[in-house]
Amino acid sequence: MRKLLSALFVIIGILSLIGCSGRGNADLQFEKLAGDYITGYLEMYPERATSLGDHRYDAKLNDRSLAGIQQAIDFNRKFAGLMQSIDPQKLSMVNRIDYGILQQRIDRSLFNLEELREYQWNPRVYNIGGAIYNLLVRDFAPLEERLFSVKQRLLAVPEVIAAAQANLDNPPQIFTETAITQNRGTMSLIENDLDEFVQQVPGIKPEIDAAREVALHSLNEYQTWLEEELLPNSNGDFRLGEERFRKKLHFTLESDISMEEVLSRAQEKMIKTQAELYQTALEIHRRNNPAAKASDDKVEQKKLIQQVLDRLADSHPNNETIVAFIEQTLQETRQFTIENDLVTVPDDPINIIVMPEFQRGVAMAYCDSPGPLEQERQTFYAVSPAPADWTAERVISTFREDNNYMLHELTIHEAMPGHYLQLAHANRFQAPTMVRAIFSSGPFIEGWATYAEQVMMDHGYGGPEVKMQQLKMHLRVRVNAIIDQKIHTAGMTEEEAMKMMIEEGFQEEGEAAGKWRRACLTSTQLSTYFVGNLEMNAIRNDYETKLGDGFNLKQFHDQVLSYGSPPLKYVREMMGI
Repeated sequence: MRKLLSALFVIIGILSLIGCSGRGNADLQFEKLAGDYITGYLEMYPERATSLGDHRYDAKLNDRSLAGIQQAIDFNRKFAGLMQSIDPQKLSMVNRIDYGILQQRIDRSLFNLEELREYQWNPRVYNIGGAIYNLLVRDFAPLEERLFSVKQRLLAVPEVIAAAQANLDNPPQIFTETAITQNRGTMSLIENDLDEFVQQVPGIKPEIDAAREVALHSLNEYQTWLEEELLPNSNGDFRLGEERFRKKLHFTLESDISMEEVLSRAQEKMIKTQAELYQTALEIHRRNNPAAKASDDKVEQKKLIQQVLDRLADSHPNNETIVAFIEQTLQETRQFTIENDLVTVPDDPINIIVMPEFQRGVAMAYCDSPGPLEQERQTFYAVSPAPADWTAERVISTFREDNNYMLHELTIHEAMPGHYLQLAHANRFQAPTMVRAIFSSGPFIEGWATYAEQVMMDHGYGGPEVKMQQLKMHLRVRVNAIIDQKIHTAGMTEEEAMKMMIEEGFQEEGEAAGKWRRACLTSTQLSTYFVGNLEMNAIRNDYETKLGDGFNLKQFHDQVLSYGSPPLKYVREMMGI
């Protein structure tokens, strides 16, 4: 596989040279610079290289020491200077867009390293669970070869732990608590889950066991240090504050939309979505109460919405049935997408799995698509059962939130025609550089997934019951953007955030509690859904206006997805609107 990957890079280089005829010096200069940056980036972040599908560095872990961090700063400063020697106006459109993406990436990296400095206050930076798990779960090479890389990474764990203990200073309590939980999951992965793979290559067991002992010894000492030393001294403020939040939001959204506009538009859209949610609830309510009249009273409207949602929430899965139910929803959403000719559906395999323990505690589900450099195209749709340490009341609350109808909505978002479909299209995008493939846009990805939910509802998927959940999900998107900003810039308390999520967003207590934690841990990320959806819909509306009767929905979707996952402002440029 390494030989094949090396050959792939050679072929890409040859094709780039072949395509040079007719291109100007600026294009050639940028393509070399971009190639050099990516080469250095992949070598500097081997765990990221693995996830992208470049397996030349699978035996290494990221250097999280202060020396490694300084190396990353110097690397990005160097390329920031080199970028200034290129005039983007002299580049072809595809390279001009990738120039903008790379410039943003360099600026964002320097902000993260020099100003945000999470390595000092976020213990989750030192979680190596994903670095081990990614080598096991994908069949990109013979298992024996992958286990050799696992062994080497296990032997490097003490260096990561040493960096954590040297760098971390007064983190926020919620970050340390999450790290404690996730570190337990990482230890369980290494101590227990790894056996399933080692048993298939018994000859490597003595080497793995020796490396495992080294890693577990270090991780156990780290667990004790987290619990007994770091946690009592975790008094830092998890709130970014207005200045840092504003800067981080700009880099996260890759858009010129201001922090203030995000908040005002989210508040405006929240009210409109609540009104649409009421109309859908009234439609369901009138099935058994045909004489029911509409009310203009907001309190009465909210009561009816909650009443209908409560009734729908009575149909929900549990830890034993959730995976099988998700499999059913995947079959149904795929068939519906094909029958309604909404978008070209790829045939890349998708596998539903139980979320690994070390990754739990932030989201209910996620889509793990293959990297753009990966030969093996399988996507994993991970679903999290309720954690074992949750109370029975909280478990029921969570599953009432993620009820049978909501799980249809969740599958649309995470898989079909959401993340799985969009990322499968993105992995087919080709350009003179790998910039767009490697540095994808979160607002594009989340904007497409939330937009896909609307398209499915517009075509009648699941009837008003699933539409209730889609509208509730979009109401959640608006509320999330509001609390994301208010928590980090305006001192919104947990009580205030919970009240807004439950009373304005109609969320169950379990979902709201999880979202509070997520908002604290992943500042600005929750805003990508709202802004991405806002911009994706604006592109659809403007393009449909431009083409008039010549507009074709499937062709529009296929065209949008053909660009990879760039910032949405570039999609607008490429579509001529």
